[in-house]
Amino acid sequence: ICFLLFAVLYIVSYFIITRYKRKADEQEDEDAIVNRISLFLSTFTLAVSAGAVLLLPFSIISNEILLSFPQNYYMQWLNGSLIHGLWNLASLFSNLCLFVLMPFAFFFLESEGFAGLKKGIRARILETLVMLILLGLLILGIVWVASALIDNDAASMESLYDLWEFYLPYLYSCISLMGCLLLLLCTPVGLSRMFTVMGQLLVKPTILEDLDEQMYIITLEEEAIQRKLNGASSAVEYQTAELERELEKVKSRKTNLERRKKASAWERNLVYPAVMILLLIETSISVLLVALNILYLLVDETAMPKGSGGPGIGNASLSTFGFVGAALEIILIFYLMVSSVVGFYSLRFFENFTPRKDDTTMTKIIGNCVSILVLSSALPVMSRTLGITRFDLLGDFGRFNWLGNFYIVLSYNLLFAIMTTLCLVRKFTSAVREELLKALGLDKLHLSNNPRDSETKPSANGHQKTL
Repeated sequence: ICFLLFAVLYIVSYFIITRYKRKADEQEDEDAIVNRISLFLSTFTLAVSAGAVLLLPFSIISNEILLSFPQNYYMQWLNGSLIHGLWNLASLFSNLCLFVLMPFAFFFLESEGFAGLKKGIRARILETLVMLILLGLLILGIVWVASALIDNDAASMESLYDLWEFYLPYLYSCISLMGCLLLLLCTPVGLSRMFTVMGQLLVKPTILEDLDEQMYIITLEEEAIQRKLNGASSAVEYQTAELERELEKVKSRKTNLERRKKASAWERNLVYPAVMILLLIETSISVLLVALNILYLLVDETAMPKGSGGPGIGNASLSTFGFVGAALEIILIFYLMVSSVVGFYSLRFFENFTPRKDDTTMTKIIGNCVSILVLSSALPVMSRTLGITRFDLLGDFGRFNWLGNFYIVLSYNLLFAIMTTLCLVRKFTSAVREELLKALGLDKLHLSNNPRDSETKPSANGHQKTL
């Protein structure tokens, strides 16, 4: 069962990566082999990331199915042993990809072989192994120094000698903490950014707009720019490039208008408001659950992520509302994951990290796979820490030391609720804020930080209209 699940995830991941990977030019056999090996390792890592994302929803729905059909013959394969095995495999493969496979793929891609050795695959593998050993020693030293600064006693220092039982889980706990902090930064931004993304994908209602007149204006603009391009002198290259960029923008706006014009009245006037209301409801429920979890943390010690062991798989429902509550938890978990990915690529530091279709280098693919692995591995921990679900983490996911620290967990919940609320308030008040700045004459100071929060388009009378 584990093999079949992973095989499906691997095939899907392979098609996703090959969709974005830059098409290989005429290369030597050696570079082609290296790229192919790095591609397989990246696909394996992306499949592990998908498994880590699906792990918590699969466990929640499995628990509810076992409660509903305890004696069903066709559900005997779905048991606690399988769920525990999946959690342990996800934890093991996450460590393997994060500390071995992805560093190997990166160094193998960048290696050329040591000077004096015969060039080839063996020389590149030797250089990669040496770099991995040096990287392992570096990380070992960093963790030793961090352990000495945080918890400097004989027991903790002796426990570092036990690499398998303590050192790797401790190191993965540090990586998970960094992943949770990255999620804390990305998810509130993504929750507010989701409204803009869905607005770009869906057709907006045509309220007080004449699409025929806008199509006529854009067609005239396209024809004017095309005449300028035809009459432009080849000596002035920068003017030609600027006109081509303007022409691409006009064509993009024309395509969007054609799509809006062809859309049915149901799609324009019903789907868009319904999706926006659904996003607002999901975001509000997430913030409300986090606020309730903060109250539980203050009055009940068992609300801690590392508080007490659960009743076991198939013994009791994890939600107060039964199957409906479990379905709501699964929807919120997927919504938070999508929002965190959207927020990750919306941050200014990671804007150039976004993969492009058929134009993404192998190095950038490796970086994206590592980032998604860190986010997906921290997602079950974040969901449990925020109180989105009461499912107790199994395997090494529940052995993190910082999950038992009350102040860290409480601060994490408070920061998430405050940052999400501020991002949403900023999102829904951006239009009012811009109008106030214009009324006060401060619009020339460019106080608006994110130009992507609002979409500007010409209206029928030629003025700029901000939605």
